[in-house]
Order: sequence, then C-alpha cells, then structure tokens
Amino acid sequence: TGSSDPYCIVKIDNEPIVRTATVWKTLSPFWGEEYEVRLQPSFHCVSFYVMDEDALSRDDVIGKVSITRDTLAEHPKGFSGWLSLSEVDPDEEVQGEIHLRVEVLPGEAAPRLCCTVLEAR
Repeated sequence: TGSSDPYCIVKIDNEPIVRTATVWKTLSPFWGEEYEVRLQPSFHCVSFYVMDEDALSRDDVIGKVSITRDTLAEHPKGFSGWLSLSEVDPDEEVQGEIHLRVEVLPGEAAPRLCCTVLEAR
C-alpha cells in the first residue's frame, strides 16, 4: 500500500528495553520519545530496530542500527544525527534512516543510557 505502521524497539545487548508508540500509515514517522535506562557496566551494544506493525501476521523488521560501546565512548558528549538502517535478514534490501540522540551518562551505581528516538524516513 506504500505505507507502514512503524515503531521502534531499543535493545541493549539483544535484550528489549523499550518500545515506542506505533505511528500509523506513514513512511516518515515522528516519535520524539526520550528514554533513560540503567546500563550494565559490561554492556556491548545498543540497537534500534524499526518495525512495521502487522495486525494479521508477525511484525516485519524494516531495519536496524547498532551502536557499540566503543562508538559511544568516542562521543563523550553524546551522538546526534541520522543513521542508515541496515538489514536484519540478508535476503531483504533495506532503505531508510533513523534520527537518534544517544548519550551515556555517569551514574552512582551504574551508567545510564539516555536515548531519544526522534524520527525515521
């Protein structure tokens, strides 16, 4: 139909942490949702999966972006910008980008991840 019902899942080391709202019937969703979660000091990667909600079957993965601990360490003031989605299934072609703000904040007990899932296209 030329449109999707996108939402985003944030995973830390492949563990789902948060899910945005679904934005119905669009290829350019705006979420503007901010999350702050505690990180295990040994975490390796934060991933953002853009999904297409499907009422009749399993939701489809549109694409994903993964940001490693090392990449976050290279941006001590945080990262903000558009990132290209990559495929999850090697047989699927992926087009699109997601706009994110991601920052690791120091914490007393454990570091915290502050991430804002802004929009996609």
